[in-house]
Amino acid sequence: MDAPRIAADLGLGAGQVRAAASLLADGKTIPFIARYRKEVTGGLDEVAISAIRDLVERYGELDRRRASILNSLRERGVLTPDLEGRITAAQTLSVLEDLYLPFRPKRRTRASAARERGLLPLADLIFEQGRIDPPAEAARFVDQEKGVGSIEEALAGARDIIAERASENPEARSQIRRLFSEEGILRSKSSAKADGDGSKYRDYADWSESLFRAPSHRVMAVLRGKNEGHLVLHAEPPADKALAILRRLFIRGKGPASEEVRLALEDGYRRLLAPAMEREALSAAKEKAEERSIAVFAENLRHLLLEPPLGERTVLAVDPGFRTGCKVVVLDPLGSLAAKGVIYPHPPQNMVREAKDKIVSLCEEFGVEFIAVGNGTAGRQTEEFLRRLQIPGDPPIVMVDEAGASVYSASKCARDEFPDEDATVRGAVSIGRRLQDPLAELVKIDPRSIGVGQYQHDVDEKALKGKLDEVVELCVNAVGVDLNTASRELLARVSGLGPRLAGSIVLYREKSGPFRSREELKKVPGLGPRAFEQAAGFLRIRGGVSPLDGSAVHPESYGIVEAMARDLGATVEELIEDAALQKRIDPERYVSGTAGLPTIRDILAELAKPGRDPRREFEIYSFAPGVAKIEDLRPGMVLRGVVTNVAAFGAFVDVGVHQDGLVHISELADRFVRDPAEVVRVHQRVEVFVLAVDLERKRISLSMRKRISLSMRKRPEVANGEARP
Repeated sequence: MDAPRIAADLGLGAGQVRAAASLLADGKTIPFIARYRKEVTGGLDEVAISAIRDLVERYGELDRRRASILNSLRERGVLTPDLEGRITAAQTLSVLEDLYLPFRPKRRTRASAARERGLLPLADLIFEQGRIDPPAEAARFVDQEKGVGSIEEALAGARDIIAERASENPEARSQIRRLFSEEGILRSKSSAKADGDGSKYRDYADWSESLFRAPSHRVMAVLRGKNEGHLVLHAEPPADKALAILRRLFIRGKGPASEEVRLALEDGYRRLLAPAMEREALSAAKEKAEERSIAVFAENLRHLLLEPPLGERTVLAVDPGFRTGCKVVVLDPLGSLAAKGVIYPHPPQNMVREAKDKIVSLCEEFGVEFIAVGNGTAGRQTEEFLRRLQIPGDPPIVMVDEAGASVYSASKCARDEFPDEDATVRGAVSIGRRLQDPLAELVKIDPRSIGVGQYQHDVDEKALKGKLDEVVELCVNAVGVDLNTASRELLARVSGLGPRLAGSIVLYREKSGPFRSREELKKVPGLGPRAFEQAAGFLRIRGGVSPLDGSAVHPESYGIVEAMARDLGATVEELIEDAALQKRIDPERYVSGTAGLPTIRDILAELAKPGRDPRREFEIYSFAPGVAKIEDLRPGMVLRGVVTNVAAFGAFVDVGVHQDGLVHISELADRFVRDPAEVVRVHQRVEVFVLAVDLERKRISLSMRKRISLSMRKRPEVANGEARP
C-alpha cells in the first residue's frame, strides 16, 4: 500500500491512512472505525475512511496488474532494466497498459503481416529519415514469393509498421489522450436505424459538447441512446492538433523518408490511434458519469433513509386505488398488523358511505393517531375523501411516498413477515410503517427500487449496489437499532453482524425473550468477540440492566462512565439524569492510553442525550387542496411540494398530482447553481411556481426562483400550501 500517495491524494496524514487501512484490513467496519476508533485514525469520518478504502483497492488493482505484466515480460525474455523501471514507476493503469501494449499478444494486423513479409528493415530505414530514396530502397524488398508484388506494396507495408509503432508509442498515446480529455468534442447524431421510439432522444439528434465539460446526465443520456440504437456517438479532438503532436514526436526532417513517415502517421492516427483513444475517452466519460450518477443516488438515498420518523403511534394506512379499491390496515405502535380491510370510495364502485363507516369504525376501535396515504394512483383523491370525514380524534393525514412498496410486498421478507396475507395487505403495511420509521422499513427493499436515482439502470450494477449498501449501513448505524424490536433486515445492517448473525439474534430473542443487557449478546450462537466489539455500540436496549445499554456508549467504555459517577459520588443513573453533574466532569482527567479526548467528549455528549435519534423532528405536511391531477394545474400557480428526486440537471417535485414536476437546475435559485444538492435534498418541503404544463407529454415545469412578489408569498393561502393563480 502506498500510504504517502493516498495521503497526498486525499489531503490526509500518511499515519492516518496507515491506521485506517490497518483497521479495515482487520475486518473493522467503517461505522465502527469512525465512531469508536477516533484516537487511532486521528478523527477520520466515514467519508474519509471510505475514500481510503477505495484508493487502497484501486492502487491494489494497479499493483496486481503491474506484477502480472512484469511476470509476462520476464517469461518472454523481453524485460529490459529500462522497461522494468518505467513499469515500476507507472502511476496509472493507462500508462501501465501503454508500456505493455507493444509487447501484448495481439491478433494478426497489417503491420504483423508486413513483418512476416520481411518489410521491418525497410520500415526501420524509412523511420530513421536519413537521406534515402524510399522507392529505390523499397525495390530491394519486392519479392513475389513473400507476397510483395511491387514497390508501392513494399512502401505500404513499411508505412503499416511505422503507423502501428507510432500508435503504440507510450508518449504519443499519453499526449493524444490528454488532447482528447482537454479538447475532445462529444458528438451524437440520429442513427439510420432510429425509429419513432427514439423521440425521447430528439434533443441529441444533432448535438455536440465538450467531452470534458459535458454534465453526467447528458453523457448518460447519449450513451443510453447509443446502446438502444437511436444515436451514433463519437468523441474526437481537432484532428490537426492531434497530427501536429505526432509530427512533432516522430518527424525529424523534410526529405522523402519524412514524407513517408507523415503518411504513415496520418493513416495510423485515423485507423489505429484515434479509434483507440476514442474508446478510452468514451469509457472514461462513462465511468465519470456513472460515478456522478451513483453519488447522486447515494446522497438521495441517505436523505430518504434519515427522514424523521413519526415514532410509536397507532397508524391507519391506506394503499389507494380506483377499480380495485383502497387497501386499509391498522398498525399498532410497534408496527404490528391489528386490522385490515378494503374500501371503495371512488369510481366505478362509489361505495362512499360504506367506506366512511369502515374508516370511522377502525379509527374509533383502535384509537388511530395518524393516517398514512400512499401517493400512488388515486392517492390525492383518497386523501381528499378522508379529509371530508368526521373522524374521532381528528388524526392528521399524511401522504407517504410508496416507491418500492410493491417490491417489498412480493419479497421473501414480506412473505416471511405475513405468510397468511396477500401482497395488497403487505403493501399497505409497508406504507404505514414508512410513516412510523422510514429507515426500519426501507432497509427491507433493494435500494435500487426506491426510485431516487439518476440513470441507475445504466450504471455498473456491482458498483451501484456496493455504494448503496454502504449508505444504508452508515445510516442504520448512525441512528442505532433497538435490539429487542428490530427486524432481521435491520439487524443485518448493523456493524459487524450481517444476515446470518441477525437471524441468530432473532431466533435467540424468540426463544429466550427480550435481551436485558448488551452482555447477553455474547450468548447468541455464533456471535463471537469480534462481532460483539463492532456491533454492541450500535444496538440499544431500553429499560435494560444498565442505563448505558440504551445509549451509544460502547461497553468497552462503561468503566469510564462508572469512574466519572464514582468520582462525583453518584450512580450512573444519577449522572445521566443530572446535567449539572455532567458539567462538573473534567474530560482531561479520564484520558488514558485506550481512550483519548475524542472518545471522552463523545461519551459526555451521549450522557447529555442518551440514545438520541439524530434524525429531525417529524412534521405534518399536506398538499394544496383542490389540486389532485395534472389537469388542475395552471401556469402561475404557487404550490407547496416535496422533492422526490435530485438529479444532476435539477430536482423533481411532487405537488400532489401523481406526476412529478421538474425544477431545472437553472430554476432552483436566483443564482448560478453548479450542483442541485447545494439547494435541495430528497423529501425537502419547497414552494414552487408553475411555469408550464404539457398535458400531452405529462410534463410539469416548475421554478423555485423568486419570481413572485414578496406580498404574494406572505399571503396565508400560499403559506398554507394552497394554489394561487
